[in-house]
Amino acid sequence: MKIKELYHQFVPRPRIAVTWRRTMPLIVFLVLYAIVCISLELSNVLLFARPWAFGLILFSIWVWWLSVAGYGGLSRGRALAALISRLLMLGLFVMLIAEPRSVRVRDVISVVYAVDLSDSIGESSVDSALEFVTKTVTEKPQTDEAGLVVFGRNSAVELPPRVSFPFEALNSRIDRDATNLQQTLSLAAAMLPEENRGRIVLISDGTETEGSISQILEELKSRDIAVDVLPIQYEYDKEVWLENLELPRFVKLGENYEAAVVLSSLQDGSGKLVLRENGEPIYEEEVSFKAGKNRFVVPIYLRDAGYYEYSATIETKRDDDQIRENNTVLNYIYVAGEGKVLVVTDPVGDDRDWQSLVKAIREGERNVDTISAYEFPSDSLSLMPYDAIVFVNVPADAFNVVQLKAVHDSIFNQGIGFMMVGGENSYGPGGYHRTVIEDALPVTMDITKKKILPKGALAIILHTCEFPEGNTWGKRITKQAIKVLGAQDEVGVLIYDFMGGEKWLFELTPADEYEKMVPKINGAQIGDMPSFANTMELGLTGLIKSDASTKHMIIISDGDPQPPSPALIKKFQDNKVSVSMVAIYPHGGRDISTMRGIAGATGGRYYFPSDPNQLPSIFIKESKTLKRSMIQNETITPEVGMISPVLKGIQEIPPLHGYVLTTIKPRAEGILNAPEKKEAEGEIDPVLSFWRYGLGTTAAFTSDLSPNWGADWVNWEHYRAFIKQLMIKISRVQKQEHLKMWSHTSGNNATIMVEDFHPEESFLNVAAKISGPHDREETVVLKQVSPRRYQASIPLWGKGRYQVMAVGKAGDREDHTNGGFIVPYSPEFLRFRSNPIVLEEIAERTGGQRLDPENAAKVIYGRRDPKQSSNPVFDWLLIVLAILVPLDVGIRRVQLDWYVIRSWFGFGSDKQTSTATMGALLQRKQGVAEEMDQRKGTASTTAAQQNTQSRISKLQEQKQHSSRQSQPDKTGKKTPTQSGNTSSNAPPTDSTENQSTTGRLLDLKRKRQSDDEKQ
Repeated sequence: MKIKELYHQFVPRPRIAVTWRRTMPLIVFLVLYAIVCISLELSNVLLFARPWAFGLILFSIWVWWLSVAGYGGLSRGRALAALISRLLMLGLFVMLIAEPRSVRVRDVISVVYAVDLSDSIGESSVDSALEFVTKTVTEKPQTDEAGLVVFGRNSAVELPPRVSFPFEALNSRIDRDATNLQQTLSLAAAMLPEENRGRIVLISDGTETEGSISQILEELKSRDIAVDVLPIQYEYDKEVWLENLELPRFVKLGENYEAAVVLSSLQDGSGKLVLRENGEPIYEEEVSFKAGKNRFVVPIYLRDAGYYEYSATIETKRDDDQIRENNTVLNYIYVAGEGKVLVVTDPVGDDRDWQSLVKAIREGERNVDTISAYEFPSDSLSLMPYDAIVFVNVPADAFNVVQLKAVHDSIFNQGIGFMMVGGENSYGPGGYHRTVIEDALPVTMDITKKKILPKGALAIILHTCEFPEGNTWGKRITKQAIKVLGAQDEVGVLIYDFMGGEKWLFELTPADEYEKMVPKINGAQIGDMPSFANTMELGLTGLIKSDASTKHMIIISDGDPQPPSPALIKKFQDNKVSVSMVAIYPHGGRDISTMRGIAGATGGRYYFPSDPNQLPSIFIKESKTLKRSMIQNETITPEVGMISPVLKGIQEIPPLHGYVLTTIKPRAEGILNAPEKKEAEGEIDPVLSFWRYGLGTTAAFTSDLSPNWGADWVNWEHYRAFIKQLMIKISRVQKQEHLKMWSHTSGNNATIMVEDFHPEESFLNVAAKISGPHDREETVVLKQVSPRRYQASIPLWGKGRYQVMAVGKAGDREDHTNGGFIVPYSPEFLRFRSNPIVLEEIAERTGGQRLDPENAAKVIYGRRDPKQSSNPVFDWLLIVLAILVPLDVGIRRVQLDWYVIRSWFGFGSDKQTSTATMGALLQRKQGVAEEMDQRKGTASTTAAQQNTQSRISKLQEQKQHSSRQSQPDKTGKKTPTQSGNTSSNAPPTDSTENQSTTGRLLDLKRKRQSDDEKQ
């Protein structure tokens, strides 16, 4: 019974007869709805991602049934309109669930050329590949797009796909010591716009040393991206290479040893074998070799402790050896001895900066080596003979990034001590801000707000650098220049974009937001600027708005833009904005004079470097002009902070006549500090501080130890004692280690072995951290392979020097050992033939073709298949649905008085008034209510009944009278209105007549309720 009642709640009984005629609105709607949806799909106007959702349109039958069941109480016209509106809303809702997407058809092909630049590809092959790219691009249809990607170990975007192809020179900087096809194809596919037909042209030898192409090929196939291939063919039948240089694992001074050179060749031959020790030849011999592996033994003799690096080279005839890069191998021997101190000086500095310090160290019974920054080693292994390294007033731009990284690694991994001695070229003014040296020091170059410094503003303008990797160089040196700036300094970069013209890459921004600037710099598209004027004026406007006290601009260019007007130069002079010009590969003497003139007129400097490697130091030097305010030329007497053995026996501290502002790091030991200043209350300026960094100890002395700021210290009676105790504090402590390490390479893998010589045998947990090229680090656990011996093998990730630090732990015991190995050349140089099979597999699995250079353009751009793309139109249909909802409510709930509406537009007579509107309806409601009360027995007296009947009769008479007044007769005249009280003259109304209206309705309702109860 309940189920039936519930069913009738949802599907009520019809109040009127349901005929086929009444189903016509539903049938017409369903037919039209199907026609519209199918037409949209077939005509490619819309497509529906979920076509099964159209089954929900069957709910339209239920909506139609509720309408025809007769419970709405609406007239026939309004009921039909309400039904149509609800069917439309249901249809739109079903379309929304079906996920409609607008279809766009474009007959445009976007092609990305991927050119292999790995070491296995010769320069001549690279030039041929770029000529092929240029030739096919010039033959493409004007509406098609072309882009360029270059790759080796990593991939880089030279040009994104666009209609124009403004290629001039390769600007991307990539690692060429490996080939990663997977990353390359993934990057190229990511560049292709979804709305166009995408295609990749891969130009390579097919060798793959990293990654796996199997995964990316399935993705390309699913995206319908074909890869056309152009194989670079080569095969070497004559080749000679050196595989390894074997040196003794453990050596003693004064004994003879042997070095073994392993040589391989594809054919029999001969050549000269040369062995060098620390760059000096110690063995030269003509040797003959056979096809396959050959081993040659060379005697060596070690006289002194230290680091010995050996290189072996085979020199052959050019016709017998086609790849020269694999003819040299490297290895080293480290013989432990008495530790030394390495003092590093400024190549163009004053000798007096370091002479007093070196003399005091030697008088403290320590050996000292003095070298300039230009002579500094480039690997941490070369620094193993030293217990401490001291930088004396030497700027950061005197080193390269590799040298500074070597210092950092030697401190952290080998425990070598480090100290920076102050001066005008040290710390922040020396350009060490945001470098690995700052990471190692116990102080930072960021100055707190209380240490008030004049703020500087720097604008950098980058012009296209038309030399290999020119734009990449520009981006690198820009980032290095920003690193030098203080946190409060402002910097902005301006470029000429291919599409947008002159613009700010980012406007003047505090330098401490460096991490936000890097992605913008890396993604910049630097174009060929037509004129200096617009970009310089844009930069000057930004500098004028800045509240910085020092304002400077740096421009790097080839000099061919049009010069600025004299009026613009005068603006720079009036606003005291200096401009330094860096001319790189200028196009002629006129270009040089233009740039030199701009720099001279504004008070800047002019640079004309012959080598792009000089660019970083130039930009760092220019950025340092904003950092001179960190130098405090004032006399102070340092105050003792923490008690330290460095001050043992020292009672009074002499004054210093200057120092460099820094901020001490948390957890660092502040031994000597400058007196606190009133304007920076609570802030301490460190003079001497220490802390532990990795395995080493580092110190920061922010003044100098020379006759300049430290003149009173040089003549101080405790000067030598202070220096001796300072060196003891930072120097590496030599202790007996029981672990020994050796390593060797084979192919693309390295083997690390550690042996335990502890008096008591025990099992160790041994782990090693390997630091290598590309700033990459790996950690590996060594497994025990025999008693006291542990071993692990790791894959190599490029040529260069690898440093290994191993730690063995067992209970309270912990031993360390250091070592390393050198990969002299890229594994790419061991590839002697191309691999076209891999390229053919790529083309076959993605639907591409192998290209012929003669008709490649027709094949690439001639296979045209318009691409259909789709975008969701959910929002638009949702807006239409939202409009229909109030329309549906209005149709059902709002009653329109058409007489009033027609009168608004001047239709009908103004004298005619509608009397049968709201007043008549209210009277009718009152009469019906009284009649219902009578039928329920609520009336108690006959008088009341007569009174009610009299009122009902009066209402009926009034209705009839009103009807006669509102209707004209046939002649067009109205019936005259009777005067007087019509209710008194009207005959009494019979109850039977009264029952013929509302009464019949009530009887019918009671009957229906009775039938329902019986059922």
